[in-house]
Amino acid sequence: MVVFYGLRMFKRNPSSSLTYISSTCEIQGVLNVEGNLRVDGIVHGTVEVRGDMEISQSGLVEGPELRANNIVVHGVVKARVIAEGRLTLTRTGRLEGDVTAHSLDIEAGAFYLGHIATNEMKSLPVAPSYPELIGQEEQPPAESSRLR
Repeated sequence: MVVFYGLRMFKRNPSSSLTYISSTCEIQGVLNVEGNLRVDGIVHGTVEVRGDMEISQSGLVEGPELRANNIVVHGVVKARVIAEGRLTLTRTGRLEGDVTAHSLDIEAGAFYLGHIATNEMKSLPVAPSYPELIGQEEQPPAESSRLR
């Protein structure tokens, strides 16, 4: 098993650092990243990001679980996905796996196969208050008045 820890670039705060997996890179094992992650290459295994994650059109993440704050998928993900914030599946994205996310955006043209559970609760707008309509019931004309 390979465990890869994200690098802190330029001695910045870990939450603002970026770990980049290029299109010529393939990783197999457990990937733990402090900060943000962009995947242009291939990752086979469990991915845990303590920041945001983006999978480009050339990127592939395949494994038992992918976890990050906000996730944007332009490429392919075949895993159980847990997004603490927002999961965005763009029109070029393909996701196969169950999703748990605070909120979810799926663009037209995206492919998704699995179960979705979101924590986003949006209430419907309150209907305006209308006065109660009071009227008289219409009575059919009496038989005797129709004969005259």
